[in-house]
Amino acid sequence: MKAIVEAERLSRAFGRRTAVDQLTFHVAPGEIFGLLGPNGAGKTTTIRMLATLLPATSGAARVCGFDVASRPAEVRRRIGYVQQAVSPMGFYLLTGREKAEIEANLYHVPRRRVRDRVAEVLDLVGLSDSADRLVQEYSGGMQKRLELACGLLHRPDLLILDEPTLGLDVQSRHHLWDHIRGLGVAVLLATNYLDEADRLCDRLTILDHGSEVVTGTPAALKADLGAASLDEVFLSYTGHALREEVA
Repeated sequence: MKAIVEAERLSRAFGRRTAVDQLTFHVAPGEIFGLLGPNGAGKTTTIRMLATLLPATSGAARVCGFDVASRPAEVRRRIGYVQQAVSPMGFYLLTGREKAEIEANLYHVPRRRVRDRVAEVLDLVGLSDSADRLVQEYSGGMQKRLELACGLLHRPDLLILDEPTLGLDVQSRHHLWDHIRGLGVAVLLATNYLDEADRLCDRLTILDHGSEVVTGTPAALKADLGAASLDEVFLSYTGHALREEVA
């Protein structure tokens, strides 16, 4: 089956600094693929290139069979993108349902289907009972779940998540993991949480200073080194520990 994401020697430089250096990987349909690394490793730059928000300096990438450089509109129709930060403050004055309805219009969901689609995604992330509460009343975990729901409104072939649990407490992180795991859609996940990568990812690439260090399943990476955890794997391959910022 054709890959959802195909990145080939993808690179991006900012002046003299290379943020992503000849990165090659693919994401299969239905797979949760992780980009694991510290801040500054090139994770967000990579996904911004794949989301057509940032041009590559060199290399190529296709999403759902469409070249991100020459067919950006086709790519955008097929992806959902949930960024690190929650939506701007203006959305706090809306209810969760109202925010999702606005997002549905931005995603060009047919008007006759907006109400049903919004109800569907809010139920999927467990927010049906809170749909008519103001977003400003939501906890951090609920706001993240709302963002996740909005990214699914147009039923994308690929959901891109940039550190989706950043700043959440442990219990909220675990709840969000359960929702992500049950989506049944291809997911590209950028994270610097080792436990998150181990729990969620079918396969992952460890990034360091913009370059691929190693790619494989969490289980295989640990087995190859006789390691008990991804912490040990990361340390062994990079020579330094990955500092996690867990709330």
